[in-house]
Amino acid sequence: MSSLQPADVGIRTRLFQIIFESDTPVAKGFDILLAILIFMSVGVILLDSVQEYHERFGTLFYYTEWVITLLFTLELGLRVYCLHKPLLYLKSFYGIIDVLAVLPTWLMLILPGAQTLVVIRLLRTLRLFRVLEMMALVGQGRLLLDALKRSRGQIMLFLFTILMLVTIFSTFLYLIEPHEAGFTSIPTSIYWGIVTLTTVGYGDISPVTPLGQFISVMIMLAGYSIIALPAGVFSAEVIRSLREDRYSDEACPGCGKNQHERDAKYCKHCGTWLNEEKEEPDSDTDKRPAGAE
Repeated sequence: MSSLQPADVGIRTRLFQIIFESDTPVAKGFDILLAILIFMSVGVILLDSVQEYHERFGTLFYYTEWVITLLFTLELGLRVYCLHKPLLYLKSFYGIIDVLAVLPTWLMLILPGAQTLVVIRLLRTLRLFRVLEMMALVGQGRLLLDALKRSRGQIMLFLFTILMLVTIFSTFLYLIEPHEAGFTSIPTSIYWGIVTLTTVGYGDISPVTPLGQFISVMIMLAGYSIIALPAGVFSAEVIRSLREDRYSDEACPGCGKNQHERDAKYCKHCGTWLNEEKEEPDSDTDKRPAGAE
């Protein structure tokens, strides 16, 4: 939401810095409080869906939901109040989620029979995306998200390849297996193929012919060997992000070599002062050993 701007100088700018930024203790405290409320809201929804808990704690869940709704409504109002162009925010992904988080509960008070819309409050779980947005503002969270973005191409290619292989083998099983074994259609066979490849093995569908069983064994063995590939790709990107976050690509003005730690003051190869924008502090450079940082 970098395109969002505060309404004017004063209290609204201060609110904008607290709500939409995370570079001050107050703003970080606001993000933590918002994350706690989101997890509480999702927890109430999850527990209220259990019939036993609904019967025992339904009243508590009801009032807790209203308190959280009021707090979310206040937060939404403050976000709209401090923005120069509120509609730009309300039409954004997070703005739509914020509106959906409070709209169903308020509709119950306005529209008769709107109780049926209360099920839409389950969309409040989408506010967990807010937590992901907060993660992007934290160093470690930013590294993970950057690694995920960089590896998405390889992961998508891997998933596409696996889907093609599963479709081919599943279609083959559909042709050679009797319908009584559960292979009643190609989509059903693809479901079996995915369950088999991931080594879950529900057992609701299983081949009965020797050839079909042999193919199942091959798919299960392949699952053990290829299921870890996306994790390896992601781990490699995480390591790469860690290295880029720790080391600088700026070349040494003396020897031209790079890959120095970002807080290094002197080149680890030749001992040259690295910060060309500042003068080197007075020191006896001849006595400083090469590689001193």
